[in-house]
Amino acid sequence: MTEQLRLMAVHAHPDDESSKGAATMAKYVSEGVDVLVATCTGGERGSILNPKLQGDRYIEDNIHEVRRKEMDEAREILGVKQAWLGFVDSGLPEGDPLPPLPDGCFALQDVAEAAGALVRLIRTFKPHVVTTYDENGGYPHPDHIMTHRITMVAFDAAGDASRYPEAGPAWQPQKLYYNQGFNRPRTLALHEALLERGMDSPYEEWLKRWDEFQKKDRDLTTYIPCAEFFQVRDKALIAHATQIDPDGGWFRVPMDVQQEVWPTEEYELARSLVDTSLPEDDLFAGIRDN
Repeated sequence: MTEQLRLMAVHAHPDDESSKGAATMAKYVSEGVDVLVATCTGGERGSILNPKLQGDRYIEDNIHEVRRKEMDEAREILGVKQAWLGFVDSGLPEGDPLPPLPDGCFALQDVAEAAGALVRLIRTFKPHVVTTYDENGGYPHPDHIMTHRITMVAFDAAGDASRYPEAGPAWQPQKLYYNQGFNRPRTLALHEALLERGMDSPYEEWLKRWDEFQKKDRDLTTYIPCAEFFQVRDKALIAHATQIDPDGGWFRVPMDVQQEVWPTEEYELARSLVDTSLPEDDLFAGIRDN
């Protein structure tokens, strides 16, 4: 294929792109693929999860600006382009019963109307492949679920000139994937590898929760070899300093163990308009030679 390949990753908040599929994106950037991250919200209602930064008044008062700067740094590390869709973070409601979502937030937007912004971006960037979250959002954050909903609408609508005519000439992406990097087989493999080496595992509680709630395993269709980019992934994630503790569980598994035991990132093929054979090791399988 002589045309430059293009990949769009649709995420809910700044930092999601660095924890879900970041090594995959860095790999494709290194191969000359044009990669664009579409970030739906500014993360305005996100908590400060790094204990070292909690209580910092400047960060608390300027969280939107701080998270935008963190996104700038992560984007540079990954080598990707990035665009804001301009919606307002819904926050993660807690309590029983759950409180109502804030007026005007992303998750309360009309799905068809909100999808228009993504349709415009798809028609402008012209991705061959789009990645996003499954119908559960990967986990049930209202913004992640809304991200899934607008992406499904936009994937189909972008190629239909009769829909969203104000969003520019039609362009139809060829494949749509769900990020499934947090999966039980990967978690179990790393957990067992650590125990075999006489090391503590941060995954014991994760696995108990999986078993407790009998979480159904998703269909993993696509395994992208990208172990050499795991360090780039971690560096990009650490750039989101308000959202990640560099001394936390994310980084307790030695890099050499990760690269040896589970050297891929995983996806679930949700939609394909080209012929492909499963399992895949390339998001562009069926597109490169067509």
